[in-house]
Amino acid sequence: MSDTPPDRLSNNPKSPHYDEAVLARDVGIRFAGKEKTNVEEYCVSEGWIRVAAGNARDRFGNPLTIKLSGPVEPYFKKKE
Repeated sequence: MSDTPPDRLSNNPKSPHYDEAVLARDVGIRFAGKEKTNVEEYCVSEGWIRVAAGNARDRFGNPLTIKLSGPVEPYFKKKE
């Protein structure tokens, strides 16, 4: 596996961009220069992330998300 995270990744198992092996390596996201811990999905090439909108849920129990645009920098966190 490479040392760079994929261009697009989701933590929803129903998404075609879900990859359990990559998520097991503990991916961190820096968005617009700030560390984000509540990212549901990201895309580097298109420059956006999806974050949960509070505690709101849809009718299927999934968190409602907001799409934010800006520079996205994914990285693998160092294991100590």
